[in-house]
Amino acid sequence: MTVPYPTVSPTSSEGAELVARAREIVPMLARHAAESEQHRCLAEESLKALTDSGMFRLLTPHRYGGYEVSLRTFLDVTSTLAEGDGASSWLVSVCNSCAWMASLFPQKAQDDVFGATRDTIVSGVVAPTAETRRVDGGLRVSGRWYYNSGSWHADWAVVGVPITASSGEVIDQGLALVPASDYTVEETWFVAGMSATGSNCLVAKDIFIPDHRIISVPPLIDGTHPTEHDEHSLYRSAFAPFVSTVVIGPQLGLGRAALEFVTSKASDKAIAFTFYERQSDSTAFQVDVAEAALKIDTAHLHAYRVADTIDQGAAHGQLPDHLTRARLRADLGHVVENIGAAINLLLHVHGSAAFAESNPLQRIWRDASVAARHAVIQPSIGKEVYGKALLGVDEKITPML
Repeated sequence: MTVPYPTVSPTSSEGAELVARAREIVPMLARHAAESEQHRCLAEESLKALTDSGMFRLLTPHRYGGYEVSLRTFLDVTSTLAEGDGASSWLVSVCNSCAWMASLFPQKAQDDVFGATRDTIVSGVVAPTAETRRVDGGLRVSGRWYYNSGSWHADWAVVGVPITASSGEVIDQGLALVPASDYTVEETWFVAGMSATGSNCLVAKDIFIPDHRIISVPPLIDGTHPTEHDEHSLYRSAFAPFVSTVVIGPQLGLGRAALEFVTSKASDKAIAFTFYERQSDSTAFQVDVAEAALKIDTAHLHAYRVADTIDQGAAHGQLPDHLTRARLRADLGHVVENIGAAINLLLHVHGSAAFAESNPLQRIWRDASVAARHAVIQPSIGKEVYGKALLGVDEKITPML
């Protein structure tokens, strides 16, 4: 059976087309998922299919051959990809997010990144784990940035840097655009899940970054983007909520994939040490499957509420107020909690066979578990942020709001 879920807004014909393209390559992504995981980078066939189908151009500006899709459509596309392979979906999600960040820079910087080819892949790490010094026309930068998803495949990276004055004093936090020729990749990503994302460490040693490829972060968080093309609503989206929400699509698709797998096997699989020759005949199994499905439904409802709120704010050129942004942060954590609980329950009812290396359910479980630990979607922090906002407690604990 195929479990139905709401997908693209019916008014988005382009979005429907992109979801259809994603759906078409899902079986191929699934076939190469184990190979990608083994080699800790996407299989060549998977990378080519994602590139050829435009999956890395979802958030790139139209003028460079991109699609500028809404955040809601973005979740529909990336969640569909995750039904085939969580790592492929994660890379599409994160690299598109980094392309979106690159699209907030002034036009000259955007031309540097997207001007040579429409299929530019951008990776990135926002944390400013670097040292800089001011020189004529820009900064000299040395740094190490973990965990850079897509490190093996990216043409450019957007990285966090401290902005220093000529005196050496740190005066601001910035984002900088760096071509792949200016950094090296140190292989550090040896993990239990999402192995194929190649989320390694980028290393730069005394590179020069010109001023036009450096922007200040605080104005981004406050709703001011330096691009000259803010007439396009996508690039007016609230910065912190937007970059946090993009990593939720893989969670939704992995939850759907787990439910689809378990229900598809239920009529052919017995329950050990019972008289049930088919799991689907057991009332206890039926109840647990329904509970898992409802948790996945709940995750979708919260994820779509987040996306719709951000899209609507962008359409009106308005940064959502503090309480709304706090709720969005809590919503994202609630998505993670519900998907994780649903997958754990489905593993339990499917039985010990779920942990066989040949069973895709164990990879779904591992990929979802690792992805859920991303700092911007931690449930407890989201609840704390929202609780403080609801109670009027004026204590800022994160800039990502």
